[in-house]
Parts: sequence; structure tokens; C-alpha cells
Amino acid sequence: MSESTFNVKETKFILNVKNMDRALKFYQDAMGLEVKMSSPHWSEMRLGTAIVALHGGGSGDFCPTGLSFTVDNIEQALQHISNNGGAVRSGPEDRSAEGIILADVTDPEGNGFMVSQNK
Repeated sequence: MSESTFNVKETKFILNVKNMDRALKFYQDAMGLEVKMSSPHWSEMRLGTAIVALHGGGSGDFCPTGLSFTVDNIEQALQHISNNGGAVRSGPEDRSAEGIILADVTDPEGNGFMVSQNK
């Protein structure tokens, strides 16, 4: 393996959105992300060291993503997501072999993500 001459500074997870203001409000209110910067075409939110970036121009149709949040109370999290315009698509499901309880949800922009609770 060769030695790297650079360092990775951040990792961003990018979601396409149709309505930037609605998407920002959802992730801020439902998931507690802090808005780092926003514009009509590109916004970034932070939770700890993770960055979720929103890119304008999405269709609003369902789009699966690899985004996942681990919470301490999945029932309360799913209710909070629903109260803020998201939808629970499936679950919560006890996945004992994986050591989690898992639900699939969708944000108001059609982006599917997972919410889990460690057992």
C-alpha cells in the first residue's frame, strides 16, 4: 500500500431535494441537525462530525439513500419524524441477529433513510 500525500478532511452525505426550505426544516426539526450554511441550490447541516448536504434539483420522487441515524428511543424518533412531515415506510422491526431495532422512513422530499436503535 502506498503512502498517502493527502488527508481526508470531511465526509458529506448528499441528498437531492425539490424544496430546499422544507428539507432544511425537516432535518433541523425532526433530526436535530445544525444548519452550517444554506442557499437555494446547496445547503449543509452538521450533526457531530457528520455532514448532510442538500442539493437542489431533486424530483421529490422516492429515492433510497444510505443515510442512517441511530437513536436512543426509536418509537419517539419515528413519532417525531412523522410529526415533522416525514413518513414511516416500515418497522420498527426487531433485528436481534444484528443487535438493532430498525425502521425505514422517508423525508418530505422522497429520500428514504433508516433509523435504528441499538438493543
